[in-house]
Formats: sequence, structure tokens, C-alpha cells
Amino acid sequence: MAEQKFLDRFLRDARIRRARPYVRSADVVLDIGCADGEMFRRWRGHIGRGVGIEPTLDEPRTGDGYELIPGRFPDTVPHGVEFDVITMLAVLEHIPPPDQARLAEVCASLLKPRGRIVITVPSPRVDDILHLLIRLRLISGIAAHEHYGFSPDDTLAVFPPPHYRLVRRQRFQLGLNNLFVFEMAT
Repeated sequence: MAEQKFLDRFLRDARIRRARPYVRSADVVLDIGCADGEMFRRWRGHIGRGVGIEPTLDEPRTGDGYELIPGRFPDTVPHGVEFDVITMLAVLEHIPPPDQARLAEVCASLLKPRGRIVITVPSPRVDDILHLLIRLRLISGIAAHEHYGFSPDDTLAVFPPPHYRLVRRQRFQLGLNNLFVFEMAT
């Protein structure tokens, strides 16, 4: 995993703060693309349990109330665990379009009734900014080349009704980032 620079951490922390209001006390949380598990460390004492999946990890890691699993979603999800919340913070745009429908189906199978999915995705304008910041060596932890031309509006098609109900859609960071919160239909 590439070492994160100040700006990488700043952007990550903003996404974590934006997602936090949609996670209830004692929730069991699955974080797809968990990186180093910082979200779970920040939410320690608030969530019941955290499971993170991250393709750049070399080996499993555990912390206070969470475990990080190397691999790709959905191939490495632990069996027999149901989640209250699934988070994908700056992840969905990295999933190849042919795999996005399967991702939504597997999420539905893992969520408890009325479970939530909390997603952040950047605006397409961000790619040009990211490439510049990478060239200036101000960020290192973002794989902008994997964005597949993803548009925030595509998120609605990946998580459509009737299985999913959009609870919140909001722009933040001067409109360069987008928050989506979906709830499973009962």
C-alpha cells in the first residue's frame, strides 16, 4: 500500500466524517476498500464490529473491534456475517462497469433488513485535478487511472429500486465529491 501524503489523508478523513452520521451505535460495518482501516480506528467505541476488505493488503490484520482482510470484494467476504452498513468511500468508481451489478447483488445479500450502503464518489472533473496533484507529488494514494469514466449519476443505476431506496444524495468538497446513502427495501 502506497504511503499516504497529507492531502491523501485530508481527503480520506473528509469522506470518513461525511459517512459517520449514517452509521448507528453498535452497527456491524463492512468497509469495501478499507485501505489501512483508519475508518474503524476513528469509529472505535461507536460501531459494534468492523470488517474491511482491501486488495493492497499483504496479510490479514486485526485491531480493536475490527479485522482487515486482503482481497477483492466480493470474493473475500467472511461467511455467515450480516452487516448493518456497507461503506464504499472512493471505491465504486474503481469497480469495472461489468462488475458493478454483481457488487450490488452481493451487497443486498449481506445486508440486514433496512441495512444501509454509504458511498462516496468523485465528480468526473476530479480526474484532471488528481492527475495534476499526482504530477506535483502532493498525493500518492489515489488510483485515478481506474475511474473507468464513472459519473456520480451512475451510482443510481448500480443500486436501483426496488431493492434499494435512496435516502441521501449530497455534494461536498465544492461539488467535487458526492455522498450517496441507500437503504435496503424491506
